[in-house]
Amino acid sequence: MDSVNHSARTVRRISIFLTALMLTSATANRSLAEGPSYGPCDCKPRGTLMQWSHGTSFSGGPDLDAPLVTDRPDFTEASSTVGLGVAQLEFGYTYIHDDAGGGQSLHTQSFGEPLLRVGILADWLEFRIALAPQENRSVAAGITETTAGADELYLGFKIALTPQEGLLPEMAIIPQMNVPLSSSAPSSGSVEPGVNWIYAWEINDFISTAGSTQGNRRIDSSGDAYLEMAQSWTIAYSLSDRVGAYTEWFALIPSGADTAQTEHYANGGFTFLLSNDVQWDIRAGLGLNDAAADFFAGTGLSIRFH
Repeated sequence: MDSVNHSARTVRRISIFLTALMLTSATANRSLAEGPSYGPCDCKPRGTLMQWSHGTSFSGGPDLDAPLVTDRPDFTEASSTVGLGVAQLEFGYTYIHDDAGGGQSLHTQSFGEPLLRVGILADWLEFRIALAPQENRSVAAGITETTAGADELYLGFKIALTPQEGLLPEMAIIPQMNVPLSSSAPSSGSVEPGVNWIYAWEINDFISTAGSTQGNRRIDSSGDAYLEMAQSWTIAYSLSDRVGAYTEWFALIPSGADTAQTEHYANGGFTFLLSNDVQWDIRAGLGLNDAAADFFAGTGLSIRFH
């Protein structure tokens, strides 16, 4: 009888130990997914990789109960990610006209512009892949030449760094690259890595502002590589619950290029929420110096799946 009781006690102890081990493992896994807690736990996964202040619970990140936040139609990307397990497809059309004078002009149409954003591993991380199929029609001395194709693949990861905290901005960073699909123009025929840093502030319910600073490898028309810096600043306006607008300046600034010149642009547009998960946009812009294209306009649609 004592032997039976001893065996029962042993089995019970092993069962208790295994149960405790599984509970500890589950807690550890949940902590790894949510990140460290510096305040009261609301059991919400971490929305950003970092916080501005030590001692506060992690906040920020995507809100799937709110309308979607898109990277289009402005040049400045959104400073937030789409969220774990969420896919967001953004696509559109752009027409660009540039009159070089002397009977020379360039007309570019970008069809589709599909950008797929997918939340992976955590709310603060998304994978990004895009194509930009183009048709370029150049006119010189009465002769028209047309080229078309999707010659480069865009790949990147957006990392949501911090939420906004007072005057300290919401920030994100995007390691990115263009990968050539063709060795002929307009593709550069070379991998072009770069990084994009975004910072944003919500001022009040009506107005918000954001900027971005990029550095990307580019190939000049001479075939030599150079560093292209890109700087932007945008102001967004909430006109109603469903209608938004923005105005923006951005510049492409080559460093060490043989022929590429600095280009400045101003543009603006409107966004229209068809539902919390669908947004339609329109935009138009002007070149502000001789090196920039004269005019561009476009429209697009963004859809969130979750």
